This record gives sequence, C-alpha cells and structure tokens, in this order.
Amino acid sequence: MSQHIADANVRPDPDPELVAIADYVCDHDIDSAEALDTARNCLMDSLGCALLALQYPECTKHLGPVVPGTIVPSGSRIPGTSFQLDPIQGAFNIGAMVRWLDFNDTWLAAEWGHPSDNLGTILALADHLSRKAVSEGKAPLTIDAVLRYMIKAHEIQGVLALENSFNRVGLDHVVLVKVASAAVAAHMLGASRDQVIDAVSQAWVDGQALRTYRHAPNTGSRKSWAAGDACGRAVRLALMVMKGEMGLPSVLSAPRWGFYDVLFKGERFRFQRDYGSYVMEQILFKISFPAEFHAQTAVECALRLYPEVKDRIDEIERIELTTQESAVRIISKDGPLHNPADRDHCLQYMVAVPLIFGALTAGHYEDEVAADPRIDALRDRMRVVEDPRYSEDYHDPAKRSIANAVQVFFRDGSSTDKVEVEYPIGHRRRRAEGIPVLERKFQDALRTRFPRGQAARIFELCKDARRLSATPVQEFVDLFLV
Repeated sequence: MSQHIADANVRPDPDPELVAIADYVCDHDIDSAEALDTARNCLMDSLGCALLALQYPECTKHLGPVVPGTIVPSGSRIPGTSFQLDPIQGAFNIGAMVRWLDFNDTWLAAEWGHPSDNLGTILALADHLSRKAVSEGKAPLTIDAVLRYMIKAHEIQGVLALENSFNRVGLDHVVLVKVASAAVAAHMLGASRDQVIDAVSQAWVDGQALRTYRHAPNTGSRKSWAAGDACGRAVRLALMVMKGEMGLPSVLSAPRWGFYDVLFKGERFRFQRDYGSYVMEQILFKISFPAEFHAQTAVECALRLYPEVKDRIDEIERIELTTQESAVRIISKDGPLHNPADRDHCLQYMVAVPLIFGALTAGHYEDEVAADPRIDALRDRMRVVEDPRYSEDYHDPAKRSIANAVQVFFRDGSSTDKVEVEYPIGHRRRRAEGIPVLERKFQDALRTRFPRGQAARIFELCKDARRLSATPVQEFVDLFLV
C-alpha cells in the first residue's frame, strides 16, 4: 500500500528572484544619462506607435470602457482619444495601442519581447495618480518619474529575458510584461518592499498566456492586444496587494506546485547580470518598418536591392535569405497567410513586399495588398538558411546583432550581390543615424491625429529633455487628447 506524504506547511522566505526585483524597484537610483535620454526617445516612439494604431478599426474596437459611457473621476486619459478610464482599463487601452502595429521597441535574447509594452501600465497609472493628487491638493507625478519607471520596467523584463527562454516552454513573453509592470505599479501606488514582493509573486502565479497565438496555425490578432492585457492585469494585481492581498513567497520554487516545476521544466531562472539600466541603453527601436524585429535587417537588405530587381520580378529564379536561428524558428513560414498578424510574422512576406513595392508599411499587411499574386510567387522562390555566425553574434552581449542577408538569382544566370546588414537602424550602434529618423516617425504619427500646431507643441516639448522631465504627467497627457 502506498503512503501519501503531506506537503510541509512551513511558510518559506520569499524566493530570492522576487527579492531582487523588489530591492531594485524600491532602492536603485537611476543615474545613467544615456538611459534617461533613451527613455525619452522611447516615450516618443511608443506614443507615436499608439497614435498610428488608431487608424485601424481592428485596434479601436477594443478601446474605451468595458461598459460604454462609463467615465471615471480622476481616471486615466487615453492619448489620441476622449476616453477617461479606470487605470486597469486605461493600462489595457494604452498597452494595446502601443503594441498593435508591431512597431514599438524590441529586446532580443533567449526570450524576446517589447519592453515599451510596460508603458501601458506606467502612463495610465501615473496619469490617474497625478489627477487624483491634484484633486486632493497634492503634487502630481512628473514625466521624470515616468521615464525612471520605464527604465526599471525595461530592465526587469530584459534581464529576465537574457538567459531564460519562455517561448521554448510554450509561454508568451507577455508574462514578463506582467511581472515588470506589477513591480513598478506596486511601487507607484506606495507599496513597501514586502508588498512589491507580494505583487510580483501574484504576477508569476497568475494565468500565463500560451504563445500559440503568435504561430501557425493559430496566428491572430490576440498577439496585438496581449501586452495590453498584461498591463491591465498588472495594475489589477498591484491594487489588490495594496488592499491587503497576501503574496506567495515560494511561487517560483515550491516543489510540484511552483512556477519552475509546473511551467519551466523544473529549471530555475539564470541571470547574466544584476538589474541596472543596461536594457534601456541597449534597446532596439523599430524605426523604419513595422515588422517583427528578427526581419528588420532583411527588409533593409530588400530595399537596397529594390532598384535592381523592381523591373525583373518575373525573371527571378530564387532568393536566398541568410538569417539567425531565432528567425528560422519563429518567422520563417510556408503556405497561406491568413491575416495581417500572420503576415507581419513571416520573414518571406516581409522581404517580398519591399522587393516588389520598394516599401513596407502597416498597410502592406492588409488583405488588399496581400492579394497581389506576385507576393506569394516570390515567397515560393525563397530559401531560408541559418548562418551560425549570425546566431552567435545575436547572443553575444557585446554585439547583439540581428543580421540578415538577401541575394536574388535570375533565370538568365545573373544575380545581385549578396546584401548583408548586421545591425538595424534602431540598434545602439546606429543611434546617431537612427534618432533623427525616430523623431520624424513621431512627428508623422502626431500629424495623423492632431492639427499641425498641436502636433508641433507636443514635439517641441518632447525634444526639450529638461522641460519634459519637469512636466506634470496629467498636463503632458492632456496635450494628446481630442
């Protein structure tokens, strides 16, 4: 007869991984001028992406209050709209807008993701807290605080991603958005160190999203609002902890029932570095193309080849795409592509479009463009291969390259040169070249939603780092209202 051994009911100390996050959020001072300036650019870029998303009904149908007509006193205001929402729904709205077009910043490591997704939590909650403070005669938060919380959320998500692959166990990277956002949201609400630990533990134990909505055969629009969902959930969990909800100290390490045993194949997280400001300093901006980041340099290669191939599309015999292992694994696709979310995660599609049209915009993923038979004809002629050096340099913390190469071969035996790009324009190594383009992207986005004068006032404020940092959050957000 078998014997059941009861679980030991001894309350353990918190997992050290939770403690490290709480210590960082509560005690670490951000003193990196580069990180603060990059965060300012990240704020511009993320809000620009959010405004561009408002042109797409598939995004806007998700926005607004859960119950139509609801207005929340001191509620979070949603840029580019007239909505005034509770901070949970506000975080969802802003997070979904920032992520919708797959055009905001990116972090590539063992796990990839988009740390500016956390802005949904940070801006919505900061705006609500600032409006509430003003209504009570207190001082509001300033944009300086927003930038510092952005750096910390970036760092938590990015450092956890460096050595730990959640996609390999089928989990989506938005788990890291929820964890990072829960940590900073709790601190913004005035949590103690122990309460931050509790909020982070609640994020780890919460239901985690399966990555299947990013991959064939289930690729779909949920990938565009999943980060918003994580942002809203993080605020919800932090608010519950502030009302006295207890944490789960061994949520990661508990035998049999903890995160490691249930969802991470029994492995503990590994860490390459302590939390600081590394991630914001190294962040990758999607400046020129709304495309999954592993394909950014491939699109750049295709655009360089466009003048040479645009009049010879029908003469192409094959196209060789040389890339990194991660791109082969997650965005190399054959067969039909069923929707825009399918297409902006297909390496072959993202190369075919600029070879044919000389551009790649969000509109190129829509059904009207995808119906052009030349696109699938070119996809069928593509061969994707991994270059081990590209894969090695991709993981090298001193390089962090995202290399691709494209070469086109014609039926008459001729070919183009093999065009190689190792670092995309949004990479830290190309900041001087990239930031003016990022600023133009932001200006163009502002003009899609606001009159020229209003757009100019917003841009000039965002360019003035000192004035921007001192601006109360609610006054900043009010500039974006319609």
